[in-house]
Formats: sequence, structure tokens, C-alpha cells
Amino acid sequence: MSILYYTLNNSVFTNFAFYSTASICKLMGMAALTTMKRLSNDVYANSEDLTLAQNESVVVRTDPDVERIRRNHLNDIENIIPFVLIGFFYVTTDPDPNIAYWHFRIFFISRLVHTVCYQMPLPQPGRFIACAVGYLTTLSMALRVLFFARP
Repeated sequence: MSILYYTLNNSVFTNFAFYSTASICKLMGMAALTTMKRLSNDVYANSEDLTLAQNESVVVRTDPDVERIRRNHLNDIENIIPFVLIGFFYVTTDPDPNIAYWHFRIFFISRLVHTVCYQMPLPQPGRFIACAVGYLTTLSMALRVLFFARP
């Protein structure tokens, strides 16, 4: 008989679903923040977007405020997508629930801290440490999957 890992009766999956969805919502929030910053600074990347401008504007691709948010968003994409994909496999390894919960929490908190460090901006190595913590958390999950799924 196979075990149903992807059910809300499985507390590991429930926690994973919560923290991965929260991480994806944070990722989506960065896209919205980029748009809001573009509009508030009258910075447009495409000529057809100039119809939205409040003032006479030209296409600008290098506004420092917008670029900071875009780089933060790109970093989220590079980290959250692997976390979610690896997390789906990780749940099937039947990890200890407390260890799994901490993996999920630590990853999510590291992404929040990374964003605060990036947007404030706070001096390094704060942002690097926050990013590394999330990356290592995902790597830990990946190693468990590789160990359990080896042919």
C-alpha cells in the first residue's frame, strides 16, 4: 500500500504547502513592487508604456530604485522555484515532521530577511548570509531526496 503524501492530513505537506505558498506570494509581491516603483518614478522600459506616464517621459532601463527591486525579484525566482520543486520531492521522503517544519520556516524567514536587507539597503554580509541560509536549507532538502531516491 502506498502512502498519500500530498494530502492535508499529512502535517509535513500542510506545512510545506503553507510556506511554499507564502514564498510564492512574496515572489509575486516583488513583481507588484517593481510595477509600483516604475509608476511612481515614471520609469518605463518600453515605448508603448509611455502612455501611462504622468509627465513627459522617455524609455529608461537603468533606474537604480527599480533595478534594486528587479534584482531582488530575480534572486527570489532563483531561490523560491528550486525550494518549491525540491520540496515536493522532499515531502515524499517522509522526513521527521519537526525537522521538515524548521526547513520550511527557515527558508521562508531567510527570504524575508534577504528582502529587507536588499531593499533597506543594509550592509553586507547581511544579505549574503540571508541568501546563503535559504540556499543551504534547500540544498539540505535536496541531499535527502537524492539519498532516498537513488536508483
